[in-house]
Amino acid sequence: MTDLIGDWYLWIKALHVMSVIAWMAGLLYLPRLFVYHCDAVAGSDQSETLKIMERRLLRAIMNPAMIGTWVFGSMMVVWLAPAGFDGWLHVKLAAVVLMTIFHHMAGRWRKDFLADRNERPQRFYRIMNEVPAVLMVVIVIMVIVKPF
Repeated sequence: MTDLIGDWYLWIKALHVMSVIAWMAGLLYLPRLFVYHCDAVAGSDQSETLKIMERRLLRAIMNPAMIGTWVFGSMMVVWLAPAGFDGWLHVKLAAVVLMTIFHHMAGRWRKDFLADRNERPQRFYRIMNEVPAVLMVVIVIMVIVKPF
């Protein structure tokens, strides 16, 4: 039985890592699209193209990847529960929650662009573009180094 769980655990872990990679790609790219969208004139071909790109990125890649990250990550946590939780996991989970909040904020920003009512400057999106990268650094350090 232990071997069966071990084999499944590795598959779940692989699916989790693939989901995280896809999610991070979207989280790092969507704010960059917003930076470009700030320069586009509302109703222009460029603006309409960016709206399509943003919607497809969010709905076809980021949303499924975020769900996969949470589902496969939760499965691993359940399997690890008997071993107990150290402080690193709490910090990692807090960072993942913050990343999820960021994801939903980006979804709201996309709706503002969709309705041609964005009021934020490029600088805002340039700064927001760094948030997922900082959270990723925290998560990777917690998972690999496990400092506490």
